[in-house]
Amino acid sequence: MVVRTAAQSLRAFMQEESAGGIVLMVAAVLALLAANSVLAPGYFAMLQTEIAVTVGGGGIEKPALLWINDGLMAVFFLLVGLEVKREVLTGQLSSWSQASLPLFAALGGMIAPALVFVAINWSNPENLNGWAIPAATDIAFALGVLALLGSHVPVALKALLLAIAVIDDIGAIAVIAIFYTPGVETGMLLAATATLALLFGIGRARVSSSIPYIILGAVLWFFVLKSGVHATLAGVALAMAIPLHDRTGDAVLERMEHALHPWVAFLVVPIFAFANAGVTLIGLEPSALLAPLPLGIALGLLVGKQIGIVGFAWLAAKTGISRLPEGISWRQLWGLSLIAGIGFTMSLFIGNLAFVDAAQVDAVKLGVLAGSLVSALAGIALLRTGRVTA
Repeated sequence: MVVRTAAQSLRAFMQEESAGGIVLMVAAVLALLAANSVLAPGYFAMLQTEIAVTVGGGGIEKPALLWINDGLMAVFFLLVGLEVKREVLTGQLSSWSQASLPLFAALGGMIAPALVFVAINWSNPENLNGWAIPAATDIAFALGVLALLGSHVPVALKALLLAIAVIDDIGAIAVIAIFYTPGVETGMLLAATATLALLFGIGRARVSSSIPYIILGAVLWFFVLKSGVHATLAGVALAMAIPLHDRTGDAVLERMEHALHPWVAFLVVPIFAFANAGVTLIGLEPSALLAPLPLGIALGLLVGKQIGIVGFAWLAAKTGISRLPEGISWRQLWGLSLIAGIGFTMSLFIGNLAFVDAAQVDAVKLGVLAGSLVSALAGIALLRTGRVTA
């Protein structure tokens, strides 16, 4: 009964992520259309519109684009944190036998793309700060693509992709915290630490109501933003404070995760995609994609993901550390590695942290879009021609 319930929950989760991935694709296409039509001036002007939120004599004033990237995306990272915590405590990452293969595959899927990027950009030091961009996988987009394949993809392969993507998200969070935090303001960081300690105290008391977590989470976000650490990491920190169950045994973490899923999948991430995927292609020469920055990102996603995921999984299997899940072939894992090359949301997000120059940001968008598109098409072609064994 427990196994059946877990399987049903996994199927429901993947269906929701898949639907969100399709909405994400539509938002990205709309952004490209807006950026390459008569709507372009209004589109870019809207993203640069200053929005101020003030309380008393102080407040925050940012362009709309930064409210989306720093504010809305904190909700996305809250959901990522909740998913990671659940998977580690009770899900596919709760035991070594389940976690070993996705762990090695995910590590390879982060290391190899970064190495491909660095190799291509070695003689362009101004680009090297973008090394982490192709290391990311967009789980919503990837599952959306798998949904288009229907019965060509076994559930076990989708579950493996989900586990790899969760570990990938952990890596991305660590990279953002360590490598993309230029400096900190000590006073605000101490205030954030005190707020987080209070949140953990409420969590240890296993408070069931979401209200204290939401209110203190907003305070935590403000202090983290002002500290110099990227504000979205407040979402991850908040997630770590949410208890798995309350005093009555009610699943607090899972309840909050399920409540957030539709908002993130159908509102937060599509808005982010619409705001960040718009790149002007008018007058762009095909040779622009061969510039080191976009080429490094595109090949990192397309080639690096294949080498890393399949290569590290093969080494883990050969050394006896882990084995392929039952019903999954090496050909299907190869197809999965291509689908994992869809780096869209997290890759664009890291790109915005890595570069401030508008030309570099546009080059990042070009590389991410090209690499993700070719990876998706190649993965679909390979998996459609493969034999489903489960």
